[in-house]
Amino acid sequence: MQLNLKKPICFFDLETTGISITSDRIVEISILKVFPDGKEEKKTWLVNPEMSIPAQATAVHGITNEKVEDAPTFKMLAKEIYTWVKDTDLAGFNSNRFDIPILAEEMLRAEVDFDMKNTQSVDVQTIFHKMEQRTLTAAYKFYCGKDLENAHSAEADTIATYEVLKAQLDRYEDLENDTSYLAQFSTRQKFADFAGFIKFDKAGDECFAFGKHKGQKVTEILNKEPGYFGWLLNADFPLYTKKVLTAIKLRAFNQKLS
Repeated sequence: MQLNLKKPICFFDLETTGISITSDRIVEISILKVFPDGKEEKKTWLVNPEMSIPAQATAVHGITNEKVEDAPTFKMLAKEIYTWVKDTDLAGFNSNRFDIPILAEEMLRAEVDFDMKNTQSVDVQTIFHKMEQRTLTAAYKFYCGKDLENAHSAEADTIATYEVLKAQLDRYEDLENDTSYLAQFSTRQKFADFAGFIKFDKAGDECFAFGKHKGQKVTEILNKEPGYFGWLLNADFPLYTKKVLTAIKLRAFNQKLS
């Protein structure tokens, strides 16, 4: 089944030095860009993470320090990668919880103003878990009838994710072939920052999703406790979370002036 797209969508997968959004780095990124007319473009980059790749990470994806020694850093690649994903929607396997937060962190670290406000994200893993409860390798076998060769290479995982989504649409009649619907369906809970520190309440207002102010509106807390904003910016939160908090604070300030 061809995807029913209103604008391009980028399926992507990352291989990294670990699972920490704030401290780990990308070592490989693969993007498969699908256009509304069905045309596809793909590209894979090896990335020098500027840190040692732990043995346990290499055991998963097979990428060694020697393999990325002469590869460009993410900062060197950031603008090119941003050109690929700019003005597109995003899709991946566990992308809402991992790949998108890591990508956003790397982009902001490279001083690229990465923003998800006008981007929808389709998490194929969430659709799979809601329907079948399995892994990507099992999903590929279940939906596509194929064995996933080179699992945990970014390109193989990216292409498999795209094929799984198309097969899911073929299999489940109640799934709508529409990016907006799929983005909503594949979201477990709507967060403002993807890392899960700021969520939306029923009224659509941003609320803290952690700590002593959990469930309370961000604007109200920042107004009551001005020092809390400074603590958040200096603490070990993802850069994209800090970007979202800053935008909320500026919006509230501008509303007071108007």
